[in-house]
Amino acid sequence: MQAVLQEIFALYRDRGGWFLELLVQHITLVGTAILIAGTLGLLIGIFIAEHDGIAPFAIGICNVIYTIPSISLFGMLIPFLGIGEKTAVTALCIYGIMPMVRNTYTGIQSIDPSVIEAARGMGGTDRQILWQIKLPLAIRVILAGIRNMMVMLIAMGGIAAYIGAGGLGVAVFRGISVYNLALTFAGSIMIAGLALLADFLLSGIERWVTRPWRTSAKTDKKKRLKKRGFR
Repeated sequence: MQAVLQEIFALYRDRGGWFLELLVQHITLVGTAILIAGTLGLLIGIFIAEHDGIAPFAIGICNVIYTIPSISLFGMLIPFLGIGEKTAVTALCIYGIMPMVRNTYTGIQSIDPSVIEAARGMGGTDRQILWQIKLPLAIRVILAGIRNMMVMLIAMGGIAAYIGAGGLGVAVFRGISVYNLALTFAGSIMIAGLALLADFLLSGIERWVTRPWRTSAKTDKKKRLKKRGFR
């Protein structure tokens, strides 16, 4: 194992430019898919949350698509889109939409109905309630969906090399094809590291976004305890 680790570090040292190029390709490919899937998933999640009758049907379709093996989905799209980045981005978007739809819908539906009724009683319009009440209260669940989607797509992006879309999967598949264990590990380690970094950054953003609500909740709790004679 020590010999393999030495080979991996030697690869990073001697072929750093090539690995950096693959990393940029991977980030560009996955980042495009995340942006598209995140936007579409959010909009679909909001729509089915506002029209609850079609929610089971929409989520059912997403669940069925989600069961298709990733490598099969890449292959199924080739006759329509060819090989390359277009097919890879499309496949990644299809997979990435599911966590966003599910978490957006769940986050909005989990809001206490009395809060919505109170907002309506104060004259709030549907648009105002959505943007000022529902989405802020559902933000933690939505961000959890974004984290899940990002980590999943970064990992799945490695398969994009199988259809000529580039990325860090090139190193993995090349290592497999020539029986080079160090090269396979080198590409896999970079994919895993990128996924962990993305998850760490998103967790920091989640804590920063939700801090005002946590601070407000703590302040309100202290005020209530103080009124009851506690210090």
